[in-house]
Amino acid sequence: MASEFQRSKVVLVFGAMDVTGDGYLTEEDFRLLAQRWSGLRGSDEKLLTQVMLGWWETLQQAAGGAERVTLDDVLSVVDLLPDHIEPVLGTADAMFGAVDADNDDYVSEAEYRVMIEAWLGHEGDTDFAVLDLDGDGRLSRAEFATLWAEFWAGDDADAPGSYVFGPVQAA
Repeated sequence: MASEFQRSKVVLVFGAMDVTGDGYLTEEDFRLLAQRWSGLRGSDEKLLTQVMLGWWETLQQAAGGAERVTLDDVLSVVDLLPDHIEPVLGTADAMFGAVDADNDDYVSEAEYRVMIEAWLGHEGDTDFAVLDLDGDGRLSRAEFATLWAEFWAGDDADAPGSYVFGPVQAA
């Protein structure tokens, strides 16, 4: 069962992913999220839509095939992620490719901020220096994957990845 801290992280992202604002996640939300992202960055909407719809299918299965997914449905998937991290790492890899605007195989702070705005639908309050695990002023593909895994599958409030989308408020 997801901890209160994990729930707080998911609440933060759930609200952002609920693009239509109806309190549920639907396929439309995932399509709109991909459009929002590609609109901000001009990146490959087809790839982002494919990634987002892959997650939609996973969440929809967790909800028993329902057309609307609740926060609790998402949390049931989060419970499984520590033992099945491959989908998270695959998403991290696809997102890294979309975020790396200049294709230098690193994500700069400016590129990262665009990603946060795309996910949240507004500017986020992130501390890039905390996320930059080796302190070189950019995120490598490996750092990005580590952060993504810590956010989605981790339960350590002190892990840098726990704050990928900014500060987490207690549930």
